[in-house]
Parts: sequence; C-alpha cells; structure tokens
Amino acid sequence: MQSFRTELENPVVEQDIIDLEKKIRAFREGKIHDEKFRSLRLARGVYGQRQPGVQMVRIKLPFGKITFNQLLRIADVSDEYASSNLHLTTRQDIQIHYVSLDRTPQLWAELERDDITLREACGNTVRNVTASPTAGIDPLEPFDVSPYAHATFEYFLRNPICQDMGRKFKISFSSSDEDTAFSYIHDIGVIPKLKENGERGFKVLLGGGLGAQPLLASIVEDFLPEDQLIPYIEAIIRVFDRYGERNNRNKARLKYLIQKIGLDEVLRLAKIERTANKVQSYPINRDSVEAPALPQTTSYPDAIISNPLRYEQWLLTNVFEQKQKGFYGVYIKVPVGDISSDTARKLVKVLTPLVGDEIRVTQNQGLLLKYVTKEALPALYNCLTELDLSAPGFDSVADVTTCPGTDTCNLGISNSMTLSKVLEDVIYNEYEDFIYNREIKIKISGCMNSCGQHGLAHIGFHGSSLKAGTKVLPSVQVLLGGGTVGDGVGRAAEKVIKVPAKRATHVLRAVLDNYKANSVDGETFHNYYDRQGKDYFYQLLKPLANLETLTEDEFVDWGHEETFATAIGVGECAGVVIDLVATLLYESEEKMGWANQSFEKGSWADAIYHSYNVFISSAKALLLDKGVNSSTQAGIIREFDAQYVDKGEFNLDGTFNDMVLQINQNEPSEEFAAKYREAANQFLKASKIKRGALV
Repeated sequence: MQSFRTELENPVVEQDIIDLEKKIRAFREGKIHDEKFRSLRLARGVYGQRQPGVQMVRIKLPFGKITFNQLLRIADVSDEYASSNLHLTTRQDIQIHYVSLDRTPQLWAELERDDITLREACGNTVRNVTASPTAGIDPLEPFDVSPYAHATFEYFLRNPICQDMGRKFKISFSSSDEDTAFSYIHDIGVIPKLKENGERGFKVLLGGGLGAQPLLASIVEDFLPEDQLIPYIEAIIRVFDRYGERNNRNKARLKYLIQKIGLDEVLRLAKIERTANKVQSYPINRDSVEAPALPQTTSYPDAIISNPLRYEQWLLTNVFEQKQKGFYGVYIKVPVGDISSDTARKLVKVLTPLVGDEIRVTQNQGLLLKYVTKEALPALYNCLTELDLSAPGFDSVADVTTCPGTDTCNLGISNSMTLSKVLEDVIYNEYEDFIYNREIKIKISGCMNSCGQHGLAHIGFHGSSLKAGTKVLPSVQVLLGGGTVGDGVGRAAEKVIKVPAKRATHVLRAVLDNYKANSVDGETFHNYYDRQGKDYFYQLLKPLANLETLTEDEFVDWGHEETFATAIGVGECAGVVIDLVATLLYESEEKMGWANQSFEKGSWADAIYHSYNVFISSAKALLLDKGVNSSTQAGIIREFDAQYVDKGEFNLDGTFNDMVLQINQNEPSEEFAAKYREAANQFLKASKIKRGALV
C-alpha cells in the first residue's frame, strides 16, 4: 500500500488501487460476500477466467489509442503478472490472462505509471468508449472525433451516475458515414456531421446491441450540436440507471428498456433528467488529443523486397493514404488478436524510426499505424515480415474476427480461436482473390453472446453443441447477411442452420463458391443474400447438418484432443445482483461517505447523485426484509411508498417518491446538494434504526 502512495502522482487513482487491495483482503477474510466482491473487481477490470484461481485483466484503452511506451509497459506487465501475451479485443481493449487476484493492485499501479487504467473496463459501467481507428487521419471524415471520444471517456470515468447500473453501457464514435465503429449496435452511437456554415454536430443512434438477441439502434437525432453531446448522453444514462432492469441480467440492457416502455418514453424521461445534469453544455477541447510525435528519420536505405507479389498485395490491402498528404496509414493483421509481449517489444523497436508514436487497436483485433512516409513503406514491410505481421488482406474475407471462446472464457461453448485460423487458411490457400474483398466479413464467437460480433457478420458462426444419440458434439450456428450499410444503418445476421463445428470449413467453401458462381457483376453480398433468400442457403447447407454421417473426429473440437463436453460457467460480463440486507446498508454508508467527500470538494452534482444512491440502497434493504425485490430503482421508490410510507411504518414528510425525485427537478446547486445530502443522511439513519427493530 505504501508503494502506491509514493509511486503514483494521481491521488484519485492511488486511492482506487488502495481500495482494491483492501477489498481483496476483506474478501479473503470473509468480510465481503463473494457476489458483492465480484461486482467490485469487475468495475476494476478484473474478470474471472474459465480456469479456476486466475483472472483475466482487461486494460481500458479509450478509442484504442496507445503509445509506444504504453505498449511496452503492458508487455512488461504481462511478463511479470500474466502469461506474456496481449489479446486485442473487438472493443479496442487489451486483455491479459492468468493473473493472480492478489497481484492485481500491484499490476494496476504498474500500468498507471504510463497513464493506463483498468477502471470500468468490465462491470455495470460505461465500458470502453470506442471510435473508428482511422479517426484523425480518415480522408472521409468531416472532423476528427478523437477529442470527443476522449472527453466522453473522461467525463463518465468514476462518474457517480454510472457506477452501479443494471448492466453495461457502450458508446461508439464513427469517423464518417462509412460507420466503421458500428453505431447501430451500441447503446449510443454517433456519426459526425458538418453543416455548411462549419458547425459541428452528430447524428445520434440509441438502443442498439448484439448479444443473444441483436437489436439495431434507432436514429434519435440527425444533428446534435457538439456541445450538447455529453449532456445528452448523461441524461440517457440517468434514465437507464433509474428505470433499467436489475434482477434479470438477460433483460438489463438499454435496448430492453426501450422495448418495455417505448423509445418516446425514454426520450421524454431523458428531457426531464436534463435539469439535474452536471452541465447543460459541454464544449469540447478539440486539441485534447495531440498529434503523435513523428519519427526523426527522413531517409531510408534501399530495401530489398524478397516477395514482390506479396508486397504489392500488402500495399493494396493494408495501406492507405491519410488525409494528411504524403503520409500513409498502415494496418497490421494480428491473427486471432494475440501478440506476444516479446513481439510487442520488437514491434516498438522497429516502428520507432518509421511511424508516428501512436497505435490504434482496431475493432477487428488488429493494429493501425500512422504517419508513414511513402519512402518508409518498403523498410516497414520488411520489418513486419520478420515479425510475421505483414500478412495482406486486413479487414478482408481473410481477416476473421474472433473472441477467446473456450480458451479462457467462462461462457464459451465451443472453440473459436483455432477455428478462426483454420478458416483464414482456407481463404489464403483456396480463395486468394478474396483477400482483396473488404466487403464480406467473417466473425466468430464461442457462444451466442456475440463478443466476436458474429451478429453483424456477412458470414458468422457462434459456438454451440449438438446431440447425436447419447453423445454431444461441438457445433456452430451459421448466420448470414449481417453487416454495415452506412450512416447508421446496419443489418443483423440471420440464423440459418447449425452444423458440426468441424464442418465450418465446408460451410465457408459452399457459401463462397455459390457467391462466385451466382452473384452478378457488382452485386454486394447483401443484395446477393437478399435475392437468394434465407431458405436458399438453408437448403444449400442442409447436407452439412446431416448427423448420420458423423466421424469420430467430429466429436473432438478444433484445437483439442479430448472428446467434447459442454462446460459452461457463470458469465461475468456484468456484476450479479446482490440481495443481502446488511450488505446494502453497508453500501449506503459507503455512498454517504462519497457524497460527503464530493460535497467538500464542491462537486455538487456528484454529491447529489451519491446521496440519491443512499436513498435507493437503504430503501432496497428494508424492502428485502419484507421479501420485496423490485427489479428497477423506479420500482424501489414506488414499492417503498406502498410497503412502508402508505402503511405508516416509516414516517416521512410527504412521499418517498417526492423526496427522492427532487433529484431531477433541481439544478445541481450548492444549496440543493446540502439539503438533499442531509435528507439522505437522515433517511439512512432512520433505515438502520428500522432494520434494528426488524431483526
């Protein structure tokens, strides 16, 4: 603990890490319930792994941006605390695996030395804010969205309104109408728009999500002025926090709240919440994300290209000219998103004299380099070739996106990592012309939850199982026809058929062969799929689903030697709801302390929201004593009036509803913060007395 105080300059981060260490100790001593501790560590990026006794640690990289020094730091941390591997995710994070829980505070402290956080990388929080990796250099962008993504990340990190929601909340920024950050599958997705007079704003989409039941977002604003973006997001999150489901985690996303009460009602409630926002306008510092430092090298020795054809393929598929004339962006295809710590260090060494000091993690688990001169491209290609990182076909049919699946994830049903490699081999060896096709995307998830984004794939697979007699074999659900259309419009892939996992390669061949034979010139895959229809593809693939022709090899999953057996653990995509009365009252006391700290710092809005959570936690505790477990905060407010106030069992000056919901009727002034905080403190004291009388 002392080392954190002496080594870290940011006292807020320092206290975060100290608190994590204390909570781990309390958990080990049996003083914190397991489920409560789970939600706490998830909000610090510490996620249970499939293998018992070790953790996956998710490192939060806002919009995927990482400097050379930060990459080196993560590589060193992975060597010291994890498995010497870095896994790039579809949400532009980096994950490391096989970490001891007791070492996570030290690990976090090491990362913070280079301004890298774990905070809110998992759990019921605002997750990593993603953006098009090309933001800032995209020739098609109206303006750079990076500063806006950065401001959103900063504003909601540790923000009281999103520390204990019913489930996670995801935000994306696309750089142009190409919508490469997939606005249509996010809780809030935005696309930059520029008026003729130069005014900046955003098209806003609301309520999208993948998971087992994909739902596409609705366009709610065609042009939201730039200074209104963060206040708008805050109001939506406040509504989600108060009215969102909390008991059934399968229905605890914003998309289900919209289904339940309607989009118009969500927007109406958000307008009410705007009064209580911390800010009514939030101008963005457009210079908050600095341009990367450029290499000092200006001349390069002649580079001998040993395979000119491969180099030309690489130039055509992995390189593009930036909007900054004379500079090029270069994509690195990273197989299954895994890069060893040793390779990461070697990569930084060769990149330093050749590219700008900024790397972006891409949504398809690759890397984007910036500010490469034309003269440096041959040398860069040779360096990447030596590291086995110069494969052509970035973001093409040959670039398969995948989640870790059964390698490390609790929810994985069948293998996805090895299957991804096998499918890529099929493309490179049998369909080499498809490495130039950047329209069709292949994506794989180890289960139906779509961490590998199979729900937005043109050709998607998710892990499953099939029963053949008394035996179970690994299988994949085949999905077709999903993907991005553009400017906020997207398509969810349709489930077509389920086949044994070992036949996924035959599925790919059948679809690609049919596409080559039957698509017309210039026809997109979407148009081809729509013209043929879902049943056409069902009939095409139906022979591959015949279980009467199974071989023994098909009972063994990709990348495994043992016979397949389903083994699904408890998912930790977000914290589990805790219904322990004593724990809830303890949480109320803790939140009261946070309210007092915020008030003393002059953070009126934060103090008010912490006080609001004191009301909610305390009321929920007393309701549980009566066996009432409401699934929303709004329900808790309503039930407390019905179960306690209306029956005269809890004396208030008016209703609980009127007292608590002053929060969205008052601006966050010092006067209201003081009044509301005192009311919460008195309610907590009365709740503890009532609880003592009940037990």
